[in-house]
Amino acid sequence: MPKFLTIGYGDEAGYNRTPLEIRDAAHRHDAYLRESGAIVGIAGSPVQVRNPAGEGVQTSRGPFMRADLPIAGFALIDAASVEDAIEQVAKTPCAVAYGVVEVWPLEG
Repeated sequence: MPKFLTIGYGDEAGYNRTPLEIRDAAHRHDAYLRESGAIVGIAGSPVQVRNPAGEGVQTSRGPFMRADLPIAGFALIDAASVEDAIEQVAKTPCAVAYGVVEVWPLEG
């Protein structure tokens, strides 16, 4: 089955203004995704790694991806199609709490 990387963006203000029952349902949906085999997590502080021409490792602390909202989390899910992946993430906390979720098909 194809795999999709999803990246959720959201902030505390949007989360807090979302009704509790909607947030709770979104967290139950995340738990369902985990139980179904998805790898779901909260994003920590990233590190960029470079090794130009194999001559020495260089690291830089991030964040590096830019968006109006901070990156809040990620998931690696199995889905039959991009439409199926969209359906799966449409009920997650970032999607329902005034954030956004990107769906990236993994190729190759």
